[in-house]
This record gives sequence, C-alpha cells and structure tokens, in this order.
Amino acid sequence: MRWAGYLTAGALAAALLGPWLVVVLLACGVVEGIAQRVPLRRDPQSFAVPALAGGGVLLSLAWVAFKVGALSYGGGFVIIPLMRADAVHQYHWMSAGQFLNAVAFGQVTPGPVVQTVAVVGYAAAGLGGGLLAAAVAFAPSFLFILLGARHFDRLRGNRRVRAFLDGAGPAAIGAILGSAIPLALALGRPWQYAVLAGAAVLLLVLRRGVVLTLLCAGAIGAVVALAGVPVPL
Repeated sequence: MRWAGYLTAGALAAALLGPWLVVVLLACGVVEGIAQRVPLRRDPQSFAVPALAGGGVLLSLAWVAFKVGALSYGGGFVIIPLMRADAVHQYHWMSAGQFLNAVAFGQVTPGPVVQTVAVVGYAAAGLGGGLLAAAVAFAPSFLFILLGARHFDRLRGNRRVRAFLDGAGPAAIGAILGSAIPLALALGRPWQYAVLAGAAVLLLVLRRGVVLTLLCAGAIGAVVALAGVPVPL
C-alpha cells in the first residue's frame, strides 16, 4: 500500500507541482525510512533554491543544467517537470510546444533524455549555450561515479539508504508517468493526439521498442506535413 501511495504521489507531483517534484521524492524516502523504523540522522535538504536573478543568461543556464544533471534520479524523465518549469515558465527561453520538441530530440539522439537540456541551452544562448548546458548537466554524474564508486557497496548495505530508496523509488516511477501529462497538454493539433494514441498502443500493448515507435511517429509527421496539413510551429 505504501508503494502504491509513493507511486501516486510521484505521478501527481510530476503532473501538477513541476520543480517541487524533488521535494516529494525526498519526502517519500523519509516517510519510508520512518515506516521501516530506520533511524535517520538527518532529513535530506530541499533542492528548491531561489532562481539566480541578475546573474545573466549563461549563469542561469548553468544552474538549470546542474540541477538536471544532479537530480536525474530514477531516469531522465523525472527531471522533465523541473526542466520545463525553468525553460518555459521561469526564464521563457522557449514555448511549451518547443520544449516538447526538445524532449523528442532527446529521445531521438543516441543518448538519454537528459540531452534535452542541450536543446534548452541552444534556445537560451545559441550553440555556446547548448554546449555549456550539455557539459554542466553531465558533469555531476561523471563525478558521482569517479569519486563515489568505492562507496557504492557500503551504501547498498546501509539500512538508511535502502529504506530511503524503497520510498523514493516508487515515487520516481510515478513521476515518470506523471511527466507525460504536461507534455501531452503541449500538443497543438488534433492529429497529434492520434499519433500519441498509436504510440501508446505500440509501446504498451504490442510491446514494440522505443526506437521503432519514434521512427513510425516521425514518418507520420513528415507525411502529414508534406500533405499540407497544418503543423505546430
């Protein structure tokens, strides 16, 4: 029952709370630690840090990219609500439709969806911004592996860490599900919802791969555009 609760909390937070999703993930971990009666020395600190006002576009972009790289917990889609809140609503670097395209680019490229941040960086500050965002976003994960690898076995056997992950893990799965809601709301044409439904059938019912689904959906979009049907800009 707790697992289902954490899953639901993560989904609702991703769909409704945007950047505050991180707080929900941390809270689920803490709650599970308490439920398992594991003594927690300290509560994880909130990652909600005020926006960098007046620091310039590149400094703001670097901060956004750092959050993306440092908070990609449980899969890149977890940070979609956070990235969308900054890129679309906080700094207005791109529209909701353009951010949806950025997520699509992150899926098409040979890498994780975290690469969406490079497209966000390009929208904010051109090619230099894209390169900066990519470098800053991937730095935390590389440093985490290089500097913390020798501690992983000890963490795996730590009751506090395992209890925290027992709560935060289901919430992360729910967040991945919930992140699809604001992305779907950014669709601008009725035919796009038909493509969305077809993609859901391919992935969830027919169990086809993501790459095949993306290629089929992209082909449909190309045909629609060549036929003169209005497409979102």
